Amino acid sequence: MIALARNRLLNILLADDGSLDIHSAVQLLADLPQDGACKITALRAFTLFEGSEYSNVDAEAEKTKNLLKSHNLHFHSELVLGQPSETIIAYATKHSPDLIVIGARSTGLFRGLLGSVATDVIHSGQWPVLIVRQPYNGLKRVLLVTDGSPASHFTGEYLGAFPLPQQTSLEVMHVIPQVRTPYMVEPVGMVLPMLSSEDEARMRQENETQGNEILERTCHELSLHGLNAEKILRTGNVAEQILTYTKGNKVDLVVCGSRGAGNITGWLLGSVSRELVQHLTCSLMVVHNPYKSDENIKTT
Repeated sequence: MIALARNRLLNILLADDGSLDIHSAVQLLADLPQDGACKITALRAFTLFEGSEYSNVDAEAEKTKNLLKSHNLHFHSELVLGQPSETIIAYATKHSPDLIVIGARSTGLFRGLLGSVATDVIHSGQWPVLIVRQPYNGLKRVLLVTDGSPASHFTGEYLGAFPLPQQTSLEVMHVIPQVRTPYMVEPVGMVLPMLSSEDEARMRQENETQGNEILERTCHELSLHGLNAEKILRTGNVAEQILTYTKGNKVDLVVCGSRGAGNITGWLLGSVSRELVQHLTCSLMVVHNPYKSDENIKTT
């Protein structure tokens, strides 16, 4: 299990792919209020195809090293022969990083495929993954997405210990799926609603009440870590609501879980995180739930 003291990341794995997003990733890491105990591993995986041009791979790795040095970050660099997803997961399994950082777009042989690499790491691994997209203009606004599940609780606990810059504003969003009235077909061919308008209104009110309770509980838990958050409640398609809000409100980072059941209003963090990996225009941090089942997580 990953356990962080407040404002402490001690072991960060930076997946170096030679992309421009690595510049943004290093800048983001430099903005986090860390101390000298934090160590960054810049891991550059290369394939047999790239091995024929090893000098280019080495030159790209050297650029990343110089970038890290320019920001006075404590690091070491490794070049490893292997497929990106497999190499990252194998290295993380051995070294148990507090955070894996990946650029959103790759270059060279793997141009356009990093989304699949990030998805592999997120859904096959056990570690929080930060996908950095350019342009990076600081962590001014962070959005935590919660579905009310124990997995969301764990994600909030991780964010509570995450070293956000002091000026960062934090928001917590819960999305209520729209109530869809089931219908039944009569023998004579008539289609009749199975819920009355009064029942629909009652269900909507119950979902809204439960959604507000989720937000209140999450904000209280964050306050125990010294974080103040604004509550945001929306209704509709979960991924669409998150994507629309981030675009319209200049969100710099979205934080969500990689799995979990929204046992109150019925949406799944896993499917939402997959949508966000593919379509989000800002950076994304996905916190993997390390428990085999949500029932094993004790909430307070």
